[in-house]
Amino acid sequence: MSSVIVDKFADIRVLRYEVPGFEKLPLNQKKLLYYLSEAALWGRDIFWHQNSADGLLLRKVLECIYQWQQKNGTLSEHLTTFTKRVWFANGIYHHYSNDKFTPNFSEQELLQWMTDVPTDVFLSAVGTTPCEALNKLKVLLFDVDYKAKKVSLRTGEDLVATSAVNFYSGVTQCEVEQLYATTGHNALNSQVSKLSDGTVVEHVWRLGGMYSAAIQKIIYWLNKAADVATDEAQANVIRLLVKYYQSGELADFDAFSIEWVKQKGSLVDFINGFIEVYNDPLGLKATWESIVELTNVEASAQIELISANAQWFEDHSPIAPEWRKKEVKGVSMNVISAVMLGGDCYPATPIGVNLPNADWIREQYGSKSVSLANITHAYHEAGKGSGVLTEFAFSPEEIARQEKYGAQADELHTQLHECLGHGSGQMAEGVTLDNLKAYGSTIEEARADLFALYFMADDKMQEIGVLPNKEGAWAHYDAYMRSGLLVQMSRIEEGCDIEEAHMRNRQMICKWVIERAEPIGAASIVERDGKHYVVISNYEALRTLFGQLLSEVQRIKSTGDYEAARNMVETYGVSTDKALHHEVRKRYAALGVPPFSGFVNPKLEPIMVDGDIADIQISYNEMFDEQMLRYSRQYSVL
Repeated sequence: MSSVIVDKFADIRVLRYEVPGFEKLPLNQKKLLYYLSEAALWGRDIFWHQNSADGLLLRKVLECIYQWQQKNGTLSEHLTTFTKRVWFANGIYHHYSNDKFTPNFSEQELLQWMTDVPTDVFLSAVGTTPCEALNKLKVLLFDVDYKAKKVSLRTGEDLVATSAVNFYSGVTQCEVEQLYATTGHNALNSQVSKLSDGTVVEHVWRLGGMYSAAIQKIIYWLNKAADVATDEAQANVIRLLVKYYQSGELADFDAFSIEWVKQKGSLVDFINGFIEVYNDPLGLKATWESIVELTNVEASAQIELISANAQWFEDHSPIAPEWRKKEVKGVSMNVISAVMLGGDCYPATPIGVNLPNADWIREQYGSKSVSLANITHAYHEAGKGSGVLTEFAFSPEEIARQEKYGAQADELHTQLHECLGHGSGQMAEGVTLDNLKAYGSTIEEARADLFALYFMADDKMQEIGVLPNKEGAWAHYDAYMRSGLLVQMSRIEEGCDIEEAHMRNRQMICKWVIERAEPIGAASIVERDGKHYVVISNYEALRTLFGQLLSEVQRIKSTGDYEAARNMVETYGVSTDKALHHEVRKRYAALGVPPFSGFVNPKLEPIMVDGDIADIQISYNEMFDEQMLRYSRQYSVL
């Protein structure tokens, strides 16, 4: 495979990942991975439309111009950068900050580029004339105040009205909340809109409903996957997902989720559906996503040591006894290689996942977690020699410890976070994460992070053999505090608040902890030669503070204490120190390293002999723009 870094533009670098062992798999398992991968790619248009009502039209216009200019050798640098940013974000909003991209070209330039394309070519590609397309897009593109944020979480505002995400149309936050208070249910898979007579209705995402054309394709490939499933249990799981796509009923999704959790031990697994609610300002609606997975059996052995001790971790958690689970059920985790990423997991992808999200299913049936080892490996390969560690670490000892233990400690954090953190604790009767509204995602991510931070420094890690000594935990404490208080600010434009839930979570934890660590001499932010660093003097004291915060965060979640959640997140997780923010941005920019990374997928191609699949070939040579244009040709139906 060629270099792990495929492309760089704006604040992005695009990487490749490999799928070790794919070529040696039996044909039936290759077919299963291929069919699931096709199902993963056919949901692409859904996610684009969820991000913005005009996202698909914008993509068609940009791709039409891009291909025409490329063909005629006059590809504009400004158009290229903007198009790649839109591709990467699956729309016009930054994948992390949620801010709308500002074009680095004018309305007149865009119209000229469109009219340079022959009329018949433009009409065929876009479905409308250049003038009609510009009339539909110009306000979105060139009015900086129009739909400026994909997801707005600013307290005191109507979060629906101030968020551009396409889960709601023509309704207010009050109307949405009243709808669900009246109906008594919460649909993950629907758009809420208002009819001309003022009636508020749901448009369900299902076969025969909204997004039907894409869902029909997903169902087709899932059915083919069911026909070659490893065993009948796996085939049944896939067919239950098909049933959910057909009905749109959450009861069917719950039935699928329960059987999916029960189905363990398969070499091939998958995530596919309307899953995460991070992009909904109200935390109700789910974006579409997919990951196709190949288990790394050897690497999963360490995680089995962790999951086998799940009850011990729960019993020794520093939270109040009434919020501990009396019986931990069905906790499992695998180290996997991602084979295909789709929807909200592509091009930017998580490094670990824990599902299902429904707390009642977790409590009664358990959960499944994965750590994406080939994704993590690609990140580490791309990060070698970047200079970020040297620039922001305080001492040579800190650097040496990170270089020795950093990768191992990061992986352990992901495993504890996903496998046990998200699956730990229990709710008070009648309480769900929805009680915390816009703050629910940040609180939940903080809870899982704190669980990992607290326990990775426990003697249990050496007892079960997953860390050689506590130096690994201390390396991660250095890295976590360094990131949460300094490095992650490189990702935020100056003058902006933190919007993304994971970033809010990290800063919230670190600011809460440093506020209490400094008076006791456990940790502090120090200045040296005009630069600021985080210095930890007492790691055990820091661990105690992580445990104290975990106890409070668990109480907030378990009791649905909205006011405490709001106060915690707004006080510690949202605002940045302006002077420090400016310093970090300047230091990071000098390194020339894009702060965000994502991936191109491998390409799976069936080798046909006499009308049958004889093999599935995997290749890694596709460039970023080639993949984006191919996906638009092959997987666009909306």
